[in-house]
Amino acid sequence: MAGYWYSDDKTALLARLRRIEGQIRGLERMVEQDTYCIDVLTQISAATRALQGVALGLLDGHLSHCVAEATAKGGEEAEEKVKEATAAIARLVRS
Repeated sequence: MAGYWYSDDKTALLARLRRIEGQIRGLERMVEQDTYCIDVLTQISAATRALQGVALGLLDGHLSHCVAEATAKGGEEAEEKVKEATAAIARLVRS
């Protein structure tokens, strides 16, 4: 959606996601080629770290923009944005 804080960085964000998609396709090829399990696990770890990096960047931006703007205004929207961010952090910590 246009208007979200990451709109200006959408090209870079999409490029990172495409690189991760390539990593996942590479994992599929590794399994198809019966690659040694530790090598597959190493690549899974790398893909996981890459996704976590994207998630942390999005979370940082959400806190810096969406939550900060809502808390500056105060009220019910601010409370909702804080709860939303807290839930997102909890999901990331569990993953």
